[in-house]
Amino acid sequence: MNGPSAADVRQGAADPAPSPGPPTTGFRTEGPPGACQHAFPPATAARRRPAPDTPAPAAPEALGARLAHWRAWRTRHPRTALVVRRATTVLAAALVLGALLLPNTSAALEPNRFARIPAEAVIGAVLLLRLPRAARLAASALFGTALGALTVLNLLDMGFTEYLGRGFNVVLDWGLLDDAQSYVADSMGGAAATWAAVGAVGLALALLVVTALAAVRLGELLAAHRERATRGALTAATVWMTCVALGVQTFGTPIATTNASALLQGQAHRVVDTLRDEAAFAKEAGSDRFGATPGAQLLPDLRGKDVIFTFIESYGRSAVEDPVTAPGVGRALDTGTRALEAAGFRARSGWLTSATFGGSSWLGHSTFMSGLWVDNQQRYRTVTAGDHLTLTKAFEKTGAWDTVGVMPGVQKAWPEAEWYGLDKVYDAFDVGYRGPKFSWSTMPDQYALEAFQRLEHGRERDRPLMAEVILTSSHQPWAPIPRMVDWDEIGDGSVYEGIEASGVEAADVIADSTRSKEEYGKSVEYSVTSLTQWLERYGTDDTVLVFLGDHQPLARVSGDRASRDVPVSIVARDPKVLDAVDDWNWTEGLEPARDAPVWKMSAFRDRFLTAYGSVPHPTTG
Repeated sequence: MNGPSAADVRQGAADPAPSPGPPTTGFRTEGPPGACQHAFPPATAARRRPAPDTPAPAAPEALGARLAHWRAWRTRHPRTALVVRRATTVLAAALVLGALLLPNTSAALEPNRFARIPAEAVIGAVLLLRLPRAARLAASALFGTALGALTVLNLLDMGFTEYLGRGFNVVLDWGLLDDAQSYVADSMGGAAATWAAVGAVGLALALLVVTALAAVRLGELLAAHRERATRGALTAATVWMTCVALGVQTFGTPIATTNASALLQGQAHRVVDTLRDEAAFAKEAGSDRFGATPGAQLLPDLRGKDVIFTFIESYGRSAVEDPVTAPGVGRALDTGTRALEAAGFRARSGWLTSATFGGSSWLGHSTFMSGLWVDNQQRYRTVTAGDHLTLTKAFEKTGAWDTVGVMPGVQKAWPEAEWYGLDKVYDAFDVGYRGPKFSWSTMPDQYALEAFQRLEHGRERDRPLMAEVILTSSHQPWAPIPRMVDWDEIGDGSVYEGIEASGVEAADVIADSTRSKEEYGKSVEYSVTSLTQWLERYGTDDTVLVFLGDHQPLARVSGDRASRDVPVSIVARDPKVLDAVDDWNWTEGLEPARDAPVWKMSAFRDRFLTAYGSVPHPTTG
């Protein structure tokens, strides 16, 4: 038989004394003879069977009960509790030190980066040891939260460097996160995009909370062992200064570091530079070498020509030089050159250095057309809100051309059309496409070009045509990729249903660098082939085609140290068109030589206007 437990005895001591009566023996005397039943003290029995109207314990009392239960568990299982405490402390230290030593690029994520002594940890320990408890708790929580925020920024830097070749700008780039979610939705589906967004937000919040808790735990640990902690901090400071003085390194990396402070300083400089750049660029955009040139003095040597500016998505130097992609792309360019020569066309090609990398194509488009270096969203907003002359608007200003844009990637209102000087814009919904999307791309390039021919280039008109055409089939993730079909069978695009269904899944390509390169090369081959076949099929003596890439593909495909160069070509039947750019020293054919001239993309506008007879009339900001 069991008597009352220790918990029952403690509860009985806390409850009101029972009413007078016979002494409790722990056994009941009622019942059948020989029956032996467990009996509870009256107070315990009352606790286990509360009256219906007994109020629920208050929240503070419930919390106290839980804490008491936890303390009791630690008392009952001291060894396990000790292991848990030590493991939690080790994890807290690892988290704080890892956050202090975390680089902001994935290329720098090497084990030796985390075998260093961060000065911020030594200084933080010394400060926390000097503070009273309330101030120490506040300071450690603030330090941990700031460290969590820096970790989030470092992770954003890694992502932006991987996809855009630059770090995250805390002033300008928050809006691009929405574009990133849209890209994931188009490539992987809406559910994947939603979960990715929820996961990213959850991770960011968790980092802020967990690093704050870890810093508080370490601060309290220092205070609990103040004497030993003080000696340890002084020793660490001495070692750190010695390593700095002697330049001690492990595997080429200095042991003593101020990594977190340097990264935080870099973010601060980026913010300051961004704010300063706004005013400087606004002044620059107000100055224009051709800003006051009358329409009659713009592009006189191209009058009567249909001039088509075409951007091929992600068509960069890597496409024609990387060992994985170059063979296929080179064949497509060589085949296109020979076919166009047979049709009477000649080509010249060179290199332009794009203002963007890996994405943000609109920055490349606006740089090429405006003659200004538009390398961030703030500059883009500034220039598109002004009246700086674009190359396309120069054609409109003459009054001698109809100006149109074919933009399959545009799926919402696009007010920039007025700044570009486009009389008519065909977006993703205006070209009659009834086929499937190919990942991010709303339609195959071959269909977009056939629609352009049907809607604009091929119809009778009173004036020649100037068009800006954006081809999107070579947009990442390069899966699935369309393939060429007979031009007479394109119809409304339904022919692509089976092609899209049998294509490679984006999820099978997006995380594999080699597979991404292979599919990227195939997508550029497709885009180049679509464009050259269109020109061979529909080009006339008066057709002038200028086509180029908007930027290099992301670093996973082009490489961590890849240039920002993209190919650019001018193609025409009329020899006078190419004779006008003979002094550019570009390469004959569609593939530029490795040593062909390289210009900044912003230099093209003025060189093109000058080559075809435009007279400068500057404006000043």
